[in-house]
Formats: sequence, structure tokens, C-alpha cells
Amino acid sequence: MSDSLMSTYAPLPVAFDNGKGAYLFDTEGKKYLDAISGIAVCSLGHANPEVADAIAQQARTLIHTSNLYKIPHQIELGEKLCSLSEMNKVFFANSGAEANEAAIKLARLYGKKQGIERPNIIVASGSFHGRTLATLSATGSRKVQAGFSPLVEGFIRVNYNDIDAINKIAENNSDIVAILVEPVQGEGGVIVPDNNYLTKIRAICDKNNWLMMLDEIQTGIGRTGKWFAFQHTDIKPDVMTLAKALGNGVPIGACLASGKATEIFSPGTHGSTFGGNPLATRAALRVIDVMIKKNLCANASNMGQYLLEQFKQELSSVKGVVDIRGKGLMLGIELDRDCSELVVQALDHNLLINVTATKTIRLLPPLILTKEQADEIIKSVTILIKTFL
Repeated sequence: MSDSLMSTYAPLPVAFDNGKGAYLFDTEGKKYLDAISGIAVCSLGHANPEVADAIAQQARTLIHTSNLYKIPHQIELGEKLCSLSEMNKVFFANSGAEANEAAIKLARLYGKKQGIERPNIIVASGSFHGRTLATLSATGSRKVQAGFSPLVEGFIRVNYNDIDAINKIAENNSDIVAILVEPVQGEGGVIVPDNNYLTKIRAICDKNNWLMMLDEIQTGIGRTGKWFAFQHTDIKPDVMTLAKALGNGVPIGACLASGKATEIFSPGTHGSTFGGNPLATRAALRVIDVMIKKNLCANASNMGQYLLEQFKQELSSVKGVVDIRGKGLMLGIELDRDCSELVVQALDHNLLINVTATKTIRLLPPLILTKEQADEIIKSVTILIKTFL
């Protein structure tokens, strides 16, 4: 790490010079299969030529004007996202944390308009919503929160995938205004809830006049095999946040609203200098176009199911493997011990993986993944795990 950089990261002993599709090449020319996609960001792979062309063309035309003026690409992107999600309005930010900040502010303003002086939001243990002060307060990780107290108040925590806990809070707290959860917990260990979890949360929110808010920053934009993970059910949230894969590496975040959440914000209640600028929205528009043209949601579903089946076949009987789970191209292999060292060991296999929640190997390969590349991942990860255990 350079002496000029703050010690906020502990980077691996590799630096990348260029990429193409599902592969990255380090400064010495060594080729790696990227099974983490920049943490679920580069879903179209690296140096996608269509996205690169859109960025270059826009950079030569206009990068920034600010939201003091109309931005045509922003309007077009908002319309596309609303069409894909069947939601009504969008606010554009620069990151997932900012999108979640917008959702939290929206929920508080919703409560204030109902006369609730100290509005509370239900959040889940094991969650991750960002590292700004409000979003790390909402996050269910003591490690992320350590050293930053006093935290932002107004969050009530329940165990993830525990509907009874939500119902108990509903009976005893009249200041609840919203529930914020991830459809699948990513940083928490790729935790996939019961099939009816979101449906039951929707019913509770409807009964109590709460906002149902989904953090789809990691699950959204095709990662689980649908455009948005909530589309695996028959419900729709009041608020949904996006980022990561929306720009394929160009920073952009979005907070979408529908129904009773649609008209809560008004001019002056929220904003962003860079959010939704011409460059970011042009890149996101091209990302969506490429995904539609190449039918990548279907590929994510098919390749994800293939990886899950093959890993279960190879590893289910291996002592020390606790669980193999996933949804689309979002997979977790949980071991019975800390396996963080496998991230470095994978480099020797020309593979990039991630370990989250200390014991879960997380795989987030690009949505353009081929069967041959999936087989590479299966072979390398299986060898890593069997050797480790």
C-alpha cells in the first residue's frame, strides 16, 4: 500500500493492468478468471466494447451540468428503470450507500408527514447497507460499526428471515415507518431467505401502513436471474435501491419509489451534485441495452443453477462444507471454519474469489459467464476447498 493512501483497505498482492470479458490481466500479464466481478459490479465483464463506446462518446460530448437543469439521459434512464420494475419515480445518486441514504431519508419524511416525531425503521441482523454514518447504523455488523458511535438512532434490528420477530415489534411499537432488508444478504454470507419471506413482509407493511424498502444494490440488475430479486415473487416494494451493476463500473446509484412513497420528496428535500449526470446515465442506459440484447437475466439464471448443482454434486459430502446456496449468479459455499486465506490461494489458480462473513466463499461471476468458464470456476474452487479442508 502506498504511503499516500489512507489505510482503509488491505489489498491483495496483485494489480491489474487490463481486462476483457470475464478475465483480468495483471501487470505481469498473468490471466485470471474473475468470479467476483468487482463485487457484483462488472456484470457485462471488463472493457465491454459497447459500454466503452458509450462512455467515450458521452465524454467527448458532455460529462456534467448539475441537476439545476434537465438531463435527457437521466430522464430516459428513469423511464427504463420504472418500466423494468413497474415502479413510479427514481432519484439518482453516485453509490449504493447514497441510494440507501435517500431511502432512509424518504422513510423518515414519510413518518413525519404522518405525525410520527421519532420514526423508526426495522432492519436485519447480518445486513449491509453502506458505510456512511446512517447506512452503517442500519447495517447489522458490529465490525462495520466499531469506533463510530454514537450511531444514528431510529433503527430496530431483527433476525433476518424471522417474520415472527417483525410481528412482535409491530404489536409493541407505534413509531415504525418502514422495513429495510436485502432480498438476499450478500455481505452477510449469501443468505437466501424462505421463499415467502418478502411476501410476508409485504403483508405486514400493508397491514401497518409501513414502507417496504428493498436494498437491491447487490441483487439488482439481473444478478439473481430476474432484473430485480423481488420479481421472483408477486409483490412490489414501495422503495428499492440500486447501484453496483447499473453502471458496469461507472459509479451510479438509484432509489426508486412506488405507490405511497412516490410523492414524498419535493424540491429541496434531497439532492446530489453529481447524481444522474450525463456520463453515468449514458453508461447505465447502454448496460441495460446490452443486457436486454444478450438476454443476460436468463443466462444468470441458467448458469447460476448449473454452478449450484455442480457444486452440490462435488462438495455436499465433503466434511467441513456446511452449506451450498445461491440465487442466480450469487452463490455462497459456507465452511465450518474461517477460510479467508482461500482468497490469496485462489490467485495461484488464476481465479478471483471472495470470502465474506469469514466462513463463506462468495461467488459473483459476470452475467456473461459461459459454461466453459463456469466449469473453470467449479474445478478450481473444488480443488481449493478439498485441499483446505
